[in-house]
Order: sequence, then C-alpha cells, then structure tokens
Amino acid sequence: MSNGLRRSIGLRDLTLGVIGSVIGSGIFLGPGGVLAQAQHSVGLSLLVWLGGGLLTLIGALTYSELGAMNPGTGGLYLYLRDAFGRLPAFLYGWAMFLAISAGAIAVLTSVSAQYIGRVVPLSPIGSRLVAVGLIAGLTVVNVRGTTISVRFMSLATAVKVAALAFLIVALPLAVGLGAFRGPIWPDHFDLGVLQGFGAGMLMVLWAYEGWQYSTFIAGEVTEPQRNLPRGLAMGALALMVIYVLTNVAYLSALGPAAVASTTTVAADAVAATFGPGPAALITIPILISMISAAHFVVLTSSRVYFAMAQDGLFFARFAQVHPRYGTPAAAIVGASVAGAALAMIGTVGQLLGYVVFVGWIFYGLGALALFRQRRIQPDAVRPFRVPGYPVLPALFVVAAVALVANTLASQPPLHSAAALGLLGLGIPVYLGWQRYRPAAKPGPSSTH
Repeated sequence: MSNGLRRSIGLRDLTLGVIGSVIGSGIFLGPGGVLAQAQHSVGLSLLVWLGGGLLTLIGALTYSELGAMNPGTGGLYLYLRDAFGRLPAFLYGWAMFLAISAGAIAVLTSVSAQYIGRVVPLSPIGSRLVAVGLIAGLTVVNVRGTTISVRFMSLATAVKVAALAFLIVALPLAVGLGAFRGPIWPDHFDLGVLQGFGAGMLMVLWAYEGWQYSTFIAGEVTEPQRNLPRGLAMGALALMVIYVLTNVAYLSALGPAAVASTTTVAADAVAATFGPGPAALITIPILISMISAAHFVVLTSSRVYFAMAQDGLFFARFAQVHPRYGTPAAAIVGASVAGAALAMIGTVGQLLGYVVFVGWIFYGLGALALFRQRRIQPDAVRPFRVPGYPVLPALFVVAAVALVANTLASQPPLHSAAALGLLGLGIPVYLGWQRYRPAAKPGPSSTH
C-alpha cells in the first residue's frame, strides 16, 4: 500500500480478470476471418487458434517471472524501465495512451455501439456518441473503487464464459460433427499460405489481446509473488481451451464454408441450430463481453499512467489517489478520454491494426527484458522462474518479431508508417518532458 493503492485482488479475481479482459469481440465475430485467411483449411485454422493460445501462455509465464520479481503497479512499464531505461518505458506508455489501450477501448465500445444499433437505429455520429457514453459509464465505475470494478468484471466474465460453454456443449450435441467435414490442410504449402497464417494470427492475437494488462494491476494483487504467476498461467490455459473448443462448435454447426463467409459466426451458428429467437439472445452476452473487456482496459491501463506519473514522466495529477475511493481517478479519466477521442475519429479496422501491431513491438521487448534482468541481476530473488528458459521466452520474442514483420509486409504502408511515426514522435516528447519537468525518483510502484 506504499503507493496509495490497496492490495485487494485475490487469485480468483485475477484469473477471472485475465479471462474476462481477453474475451471480447474476437471469439464471437472473428473465426470466419481466420478460416478465410487459412484458405478454408480446418486444420490450419485451428492451428492458428492453438498457436495464439500457446503464444499467450508462453508470454504469461515469461511476464510472471518479471512480475514476481517486481510486483508493482504498472507491470510491463516497470519491466521495460528497469531493464532498458526510462525512454523505452515512456515510449510504451506513450503508445498505450495514444494507440494500444486507447485503441482497444475505442474498438470494443464502437463495436458494442454497432450491436446496439441493430436494436435502436443509430446514425454514424449517433453510434460514435453511444460508444463515448459507454466509456463514460465505465469511467464512473472504475473511479468509484477497485473492488466494485473487479466484482463487475467477475460477474461479466461468468456471463460470457457461460455463453461460450453453452455454445461448446450445445452446438455439437444438437447437430453432431457432420458439418465439420472440410479440407483439413491446404492442397499445397507456399508463401501465400504462410502469409495467410500470419494474417490469421494477427486476427487471433486480437482475440487474445489483453492478458498483458493484468500485469498492470500487480500492485493491487494480494500475495503477488504467488498469485500473479498462477493467475496469469491459469487464465491463459483456460482461454486456449475455450477458444479452440468454441471454434470446433462453430464448425460443427455451420461447416467451414459458412464459417469463413460470416462476420457474425456466433449468432449464425445459434440461428442455424436453434432458430432466430435464440440467435437474437446471443447478442446479450456478446455485448456484455465487449463492454466488460473495455472496462478492464480502462481499469488496468490507468495504472500504467499512474506509474509513469510517479516517475515524473506523465501528468503529475495522474499519480494522485482519490482520497475517498482510493483509485487513481485522474489517470482513469485520462485513459477514458484517450479512448473516447479515438472512438470519435477512428475506424474499427484501422484501430485494430494499430493496437496489435504497436502492442507486439513492446510485448516482444518485454520478453527481452527477462534476458536482460537475468544478466544484470543474476542473484536476485526470483519467486517464480519461467520453465524452459531460455527457449520459451526466445520463442516469444521470435514470434513477436515475425508478427510485426508480417504486419509491415501485409498492411497498407501508410498504416505502418503512421504507427511507427507515432512512436518516433514520442522521443522529442520524452526529451521535452525531461527538460521541463524535473525527473522524480522511481515511484514506490517499484520494488528495487
């Protein structure tokens, strides 16, 4: 409690937070796009989902060692700062504020508004205003207390996991696996298949996006050296199982061709199996899923800005804890304002690309931080050590590099240039901040 934030998040809530932060729109809407990129190959598509899950698990184990060493508020920001210095850490926070977390908030609330628009007709500006209204509501919940926020998240997670469990069990029981028939593997493997696998992985990693955010609230986790590694690992394993089985359920209900041709696979699978009435009801857990995922991004990303402010690298007000609610209220409002701004001006496709592309630059750098910490602090106490070191963390780094390279090759050059330009702009901003705002000592969010 040295930084003013109380440790009130236990293992169960952390595990549910990992699951709840990740399950958003991706698994309800994205499998069709992944299967299309895999050239309708069932085996290749499922391999992409399994690969994304394994990559998530490896990343969770890698970050668990770093988090157990330094269970402070800010997570990945702290790991980058302690391993590589203040500039890379600032650039991560800068990218979080302007693209990664702000883009995730904007995408999730914008798609939620589009779903609401199916019930209540909305103009384009009306849809954007609804997204902003959702963000405002999430801001209020987060400001009023971490305990309230975590309870809301746990309840929402239970709803969406129950919905996916229903799909996993009910769809195959109702129709069997007959519709599952289709090409298992592509007729031949070439560069196009490899690029399709990479493009599909980009979509899948959006569906898995968010597990990293749980490290940001390590400063509020009880017994963090024990609970942080367990919560991250159990959450990642559960997600991998849920996602692969859900895809099998979709393929059972619709078959590969129908899955590949739809962007509303969950509703279509339920409609084909049980009729239009139940299909309409699936919209409810989808909405809850997306809104609660946005809620967790607001909750966790604000802790990065809180840690940055404690280091003298962001607005000083963001380091203040609300005297009544015990939350970093100003940082929460800042995170929400950034998300609302992108919701008003950006398109979902552009924002999605920025979130995954920019995010994975730093996620790979976070794994490299483990190698540097092992070198510069060989005798440090490590309550948890990642199994398979150095192979597993190295695989995570290689996958991050491959993903970024594939994005550079496959996305419009203007999008990649804009993302890299945004990062580059952070350098003079950092230098200006250092010059005009005297650097503070590392905040109490660090244990070093």
